[in-house]
Amino acid sequence: MTQLQSPPQDYLTIAGRSYASRLLVGTGKYKDLDETRRAIEASGAEIVTVAVRRVNIGQNPDEPNLLDVLPPERYTILPNTAGCYTVEEAVRTCRLARELLGGHVLVKLEVLGDPKTLFPDVSATLVAAEQLVKDDFQVMVYTSDDPIIAKRLEDIGCVAVMPLAAPIGSGLGVQNRYNILSIVENAKVPILVDAGVGTASDAAVAMELGCDGVLMNTAIAEACDPVRMARAMRHAIIAGREAHLAGRMPRRRYASASSPIDGVP
Repeated sequence: MTQLQSPPQDYLTIAGRSYASRLLVGTGKYKDLDETRRAIEASGAEIVTVAVRRVNIGQNPDEPNLLDVLPPERYTILPNTAGCYTVEEAVRTCRLARELLGGHVLVKLEVLGDPKTLFPDVSATLVAAEQLVKDDFQVMVYTSDDPIIAKRLEDIGCVAVMPLAAPIGSGLGVQNRYNILSIVENAKVPILVDAGVGTASDAAVAMELGCDGVLMNTAIAEACDPVRMARAMRHAIIAGREAHLAGRMPRRRYASASSPIDGVP
């Protein structure tokens, strides 16, 4: 089967490293490690995010280790601070991940503010981001869709900003297109939609808006066929990126014939 890749020389670059795939995936909610492995392989993703507080990456030596099926030699492991509600918890979790992964400094920061909506605590996120950047971490940061906050996180030194499209795990799709577009237009670091994608068309919309990539987990893991959905997301990311680079036709109120009749008797 033909392997689909991003267009030639159109790579996602984060913290100085380039990736052919613009799809980032999580590792939660699968039925077992084998399904996790098969779905992630089908997605074509090269960056895989791991919730350090929920998944064993070596801190529990007597339990199955996720890294046995997703080896760091093949994937960029992106430890995240899912489940953290304070600055202290988030910073401590990143430092633990650095120890477990042999000095690995690329992390995904999220500081949650509410267990029902899982919206970020933006003020705590700013503080945690500043501390982690000072501690020489390369911080990819989950945040709200507020363009002012996104720019402030960039100014702090985050290597990528990751606004939500809708609440985590909701599958509602991109609910805030104008905010996302504003963030993209004003950014000098990669912008990746994080949270809210439900199906392939949602991923394509995010890419058509000009996002540099999309991170997702639930949309794949909770599909009836996760492996097939992972393939669909892979294609959607490529299609959306190509459409963005191509430039869509203008919207019009009235018809415009595909076969012009000017000059036809």
